[in-house]
Amino acid sequence: MVEPAYKGLSVRRQCELLGLSRSASYYRSRPVDKETLEIMRLIDQQFLETPVYGRRRMKEYLETRGYRVGKHRVARLMRLMGLRAIYPRPKTSKAHPGHKVYPYLLRNLDITRPNQVWSSDITYIPMPKGFMYLVAIMDLYSRKVLSWSLSNTMDAGFCVAALDKALQQYGSPEIFNTDQGSQFTSDDFISTLKEHDIKISMDGRGRFRDNIFIERLWRSVKYECVYITECKEVKELRSALGKWFTWYNGDRLHQALGYRTPDEVYREGWEGLSHAA
Repeated sequence: MVEPAYKGLSVRRQCELLGLSRSASYYRSRPVDKETLEIMRLIDQQFLETPVYGRRRMKEYLETRGYRVGKHRVARLMRLMGLRAIYPRPKTSKAHPGHKVYPYLLRNLDITRPNQVWSSDITYIPMPKGFMYLVAIMDLYSRKVLSWSLSNTMDAGFCVAALDKALQQYGSPEIFNTDQGSQFTSDDFISTLKEHDIKISMDGRGRFRDNIFIERLWRSVKYECVYITECKEVKELRSALGKWFTWYNGDRLHQALGYRTPDEVYREGWEGLSHAA
């Protein structure tokens, strides 16, 4: 979709409008063989069912499906997909060694209003001839997805693009919580948060419940959108996700929200704050 030869808009501006990082526009993925893509699809689907599976148990599962793979190959594919078994253990999330890690601020915190805490995470999206990565930013009070972005690389650029979009549309949260992944500890991401005077919170090592609402979102988006639409092209995937997130925010009833939608809870939360003021 990016046209370097087009004189009307620079490559940087085209990427901004599409929600892409500039580096992603130059990236050309290497072809992945059909068997590896099928193994990755199976890992992804099984991980949604058993997120406590690490490389050893995932290896055993794949062998029951007829694929003889080594644990090191399984570990490499899970790293590529951004999957980490969610049980308490040291070093569950690898930050860049040169990046600062911030303390966890949500312990014993009552989340009582919109824009009090935002959270973000990245997930792997399988495609017929490759894969993409999806980042989403969620308001934890209402479960509303404030913005999202797709990329074919795991660099920080598409995460920053999603953050910029959320800030432009919804203002600034008091606290922003993520894991310790290098995308969220990058200079560009951290500097954007600091420019808006947002407190930075990062999940502690082994705290597998810190991003539980985002994890539930990934399960929903894959079973209710990705796996049933089977998009062949990125353009189709982007359109399908756009429709799904609009439905999720505006029409999907959440039991935990008293069978209201995230849009309703977010809006009513602001109305409550206005009346209190």
